[in-house]
Amino acid sequence: MRIPVFLLALIVSISSFAQTAKIKQLEEQRKQALREISNTDQLLRDTKKTTSNLLDRVKLISNQIFSRQKVLTLLEQEVNGINAEQKLIENDIVRLENDLKEKQKNYAKAVDAMQRNRMSENKLLFVLSGRSLTESYRRMRYLSEYSGWRAKQADEIKEQSEKLKERKLALTKVKMEKTALLGLRTTEQTNLKKEEDNYKLEVNEAQQKQKDLQKILSQKQQQAEALDRQIAKLIAEEVARQEREAKRREEERLRAETANSSTGTRTTTATPRSTTPKSTVAKAPVTPENVTLSNNFASNKGRLPYPISGNYTITTRFGSHQHTKFVTTSSSGIDIRSQAGAEAKAVFAGEVTYVAAIPGYNTCIIVRHGNYYTFYGNIQSIYVKQGDKVKTGQTLGKVYTDPDTGYSEIHFQLWHSTTKMNPEPWLR
Repeated sequence: MRIPVFLLALIVSISSFAQTAKIKQLEEQRKQALREISNTDQLLRDTKKTTSNLLDRVKLISNQIFSRQKVLTLLEQEVNGINAEQKLIENDIVRLENDLKEKQKNYAKAVDAMQRNRMSENKLLFVLSGRSLTESYRRMRYLSEYSGWRAKQADEIKEQSEKLKERKLALTKVKMEKTALLGLRTTEQTNLKKEEDNYKLEVNEAQQKQKDLQKILSQKQQQAEALDRQIAKLIAEEVARQEREAKRREEERLRAETANSSTGTRTTTATPRSTTPKSTVAKAPVTPENVTLSNNFASNKGRLPYPISGNYTITTRFGSHQHTKFVTTSSSGIDIRSQAGAEAKAVFAGEVTYVAAIPGYNTCIIVRHGNYYTFYGNIQSIYVKQGDKVKTGQTLGKVYTDPDTGYSEIHFQLWHSTTKMNPEPWLR
C-alpha cells in the first residue's frame, strides 16, 4: 500500500519536530549540569585548603566529576539525536527531489502536448469546431480545467523547490550543530581528565592526613546518625498522631450513626456544594523559581523546586558513597550549598509540623504534605511556626552561613510516611 505524499510529508514533519524537541530538552539538561559544575568550581576556589575542609573539597570534586560525566552522557545523546535528525532530513530531501522531478516531468509532457496540438494558438477554433453546442461547451470546460491544472502544477513545482531549499539549509545547520557538539565533547573530555587528576592530588593529600580526617569524619557521621534517629522519631510520632486523628473521626462518625438509629431518625449526610477546589493544598504561584504543580505531592516527582535560593550545588548525595579508600560518606538526605544568606524554601504546599533546634544542625523544620514529609536542617533564622500552612516556594527561614567557608548549606530530607527516600530525583 502506497502512502499518499501529503501524509508522508506530515509523518516526516512530526518525526522531525519530535526529534528537535528531544534535542532541545537534552541541551537544557546539559546546560543545567554545566551550571552545577560552574557553581562547584566557585565553591572549590573559595574553600580553603585546611584539614577540616579537605573532606569538603574531596566531596566537591567528586560531585564535579559526577556532573561532568553527566554532561558527556548528555552530549552523546545529543549527537545521536542530531544523527537521527540528519537522517530524517536527508530522507526528506531525497523524497522531495524525486517528487519534484516527477512534477517537472509531467509538466514538461503537458507543455509538449500543447505545443504539438497548437492548442495555445487555436483555443477559440478548438472550441468552435465542436460538432455540437454540447461538445463545444465540453471543450471549453476542458481547456479551463487544463489551464487550472497547469497553473496548479507550476505553483506546486515552485513550492516543492522552496521546501527542498529549506531542507537543504536545515541539513547544513544540523551538520554545523553536530560539528560544534563533537568539539564540545572533546573539550568536556579534556576537562574531565583535569578534574580526575585534581581529584587524585586531593585524595593523596587526604591520605597523608588520614588520622585527623577520620576523627572529623567520625564526628560528622555520629551527628548524622543522631539526626536520622531524631527525624525518624519525630515523623513516626506525627504519623501515629495522624492515624489516631483519623481513627477518632471514624469513631465519632460511627457513634453519630448509632445515635441516629436508636432514636429512629434517619439522617442523610450530604456534602455541601462548594465553589472552592476539593483539595486544600494551595497551588504554586507561577514564578521563575517554580512551575505549576499538581495538588498531589506524589505526581510531582522530578518537578519540585530546590529547597534553597541562589546558585546551588549538591555537596552530599543520598546513600553511601566511597570518595577514597578510607573516606565513605552516608547520608539520609542531601546537602545543598549556596551563597551566604541563602534562604530555605518549601518544595511543596503543606503544614509545618515541627520547628526546633537539633544539635549540629541548628534549627530544623519539618513540613507535612499529606503522607509525605520534607525536612530542612541548618536554619539560622526562622520565618514560620508549627501549625502554619505554607505554599510551594514560600521562604521558611534563612540558612546558617558558615564563617569559615562563607557559604550557606542546607540539609534536606524526604520521607514517605516512615520511609526515607532519595530527594534528588524528586527535584527538577
